[in-house]
Amino acid sequence: MTTPVRVPADVDRPDRVLGPLTARQLAILGVTGVLLYGLHALTRPLVPLPVFLVVAVPLAVAAAVLALGHRDGLPLDMLALAAIRQRFSPRHRVAAPDGVRPAPAWLTARQHADRRGPGAVETVSPVPLELPADGVDDTGALAGIVDLGDDGLAVIATCSTVNFSLRTPSEQEALVASFARYLHSLTAPVQILVRAERIDLAPEIAALRARAGGLPHPALEAAARDHADFLTELAAQTDLLRRQVLLVLREPLRTAPPAPERVWPWRRAEAAPRLAGARQAAEQRLVRRLGEATDLLGAAGIVITPLDAAAATGVLAAACNPDTLLPPSAALAAADEVITSTTSFTDLYGPDPDTPTATPHRPRPAQPPPPQPSPSGRGGPWLGEDDDWDYDDEIESR
Repeated sequence: MTTPVRVPADVDRPDRVLGPLTARQLAILGVTGVLLYGLHALTRPLVPLPVFLVVAVPLAVAAAVLALGHRDGLPLDMLALAAIRQRFSPRHRVAAPDGVRPAPAWLTARQHADRRGPGAVETVSPVPLELPADGVDDTGALAGIVDLGDDGLAVIATCSTVNFSLRTPSEQEALVASFARYLHSLTAPVQILVRAERIDLAPEIAALRARAGGLPHPALEAAARDHADFLTELAAQTDLLRRQVLLVLREPLRTAPPAPERVWPWRRAEAAPRLAGARQAAEQRLVRRLGEATDLLGAAGIVITPLDAAAATGVLAAACNPDTLLPPSAALAAADEVITSTTSFTDLYGPDPDTPTATPHRPRPAQPPPPQPSPSGRGGPWLGEDDDWDYDDEIESR
C-alpha cells in the first residue's frame, strides 16, 4: 500500500543550497564578498580601513538587499534586471511583420528643450512589435488554434463552474477524484485561467424596455420596467464584472531536440515540409487532449466549450485591453485580414463645426412688389392706415 506524500503548494520555489539561501542568493553574496575583499587587498597600503568601510558597507548592504529582498513575490535582483532591460529597450514598437522601414529625417528627430539644454535631439528608432501569438486559425473542429510561433500551438476553451460548497461530503470527494484523474492524465502544459471582465448591460436594458410593452399583463410590464431601472441604477453605481474560466492547452511543435537543419541556413528549405507535418501533428494532439479534457471533466459536471477562431481572437483582444467594454465577438478582424470600411468619420460623428463647409446654392425667392401708399396719405410708406401705429400712440390713447 502506497503512503501519501505531501506536495508543497509552491512547486516553483527554488531549492535551498546553504541554510535559507538559494543558489542565486549565495552567488550574489559570494561574488560581492570576493570583490570587496579583493578591493580591500589592493587598496590596503593606500586607503585606511575606516575610509574603505565607508565605501564597502553601503555596497555590501545593497548587495544583501538585492539578494534577500522580495517585492510582489519576486526577488529584487530580478526586478532590478527587468528595470535595466526596460530602460535600454526600444520604447517605440510598431506592428510591422515584414520589418520596419527607415523613417524620414523630420520624423526620426524631435527637437525639444530639457535639462540637456535647448536644441537637443532625441532620435526615434521604432522596432517591430513582437506578440506572443502570431495568429488564430480555424481547423474545422470548432476550435481555434492559436499560433505561438516557436513556442508551439494552443487552444482555448471555456469551462462551466460547479458549486462545491453546496455538495455533500461524498459528492465533494467524487468531484475531487474526477479532477485528480484529469490532472494525472496531463502530459503537456495546461493553464486554468480565471479572469474577470467588465460587462455592459446597455443592450440588455434596452431590449428589456422594448419588450416590456408586449407582456400579457400590466403587472408583468411594470415588473420588467422596474427591473430595467434597477439594472440601470446598478450599472451607474458600480463596475459590473463577469467571471470567466478558461482552459488553455499548449502543445510544442517538436517533442524532440531541434534537428541540425535549424543550425545550417542552407538546409532550412528542406525543413519546411517537416515543419508543416509537425504543425499538423501538434494540432491533432491538441484536439485529442481537448476531447480527453471534455470527457474527464464532464464527470465532475464541468462543461468544456472550445472557442472557434473568432471567439479566441476576441478573448486575446480583451486580454490585451482589459478596460474595454468590447465583448469577444466574431466581428473582430483576424491578424492577417485587411480592414476596410465604407463609413467615414463624418457619417459617425457629423461634420466638424470648426471646419467651414460650402453651403449649396439656393435660388432667391421672388421679392413681392412694394405696397402702394394709402390714398389718404396719412399712413406709412408701406403700411395701411389701420396698421400704422407705434407704442407711444397707444400709451397716449390710454
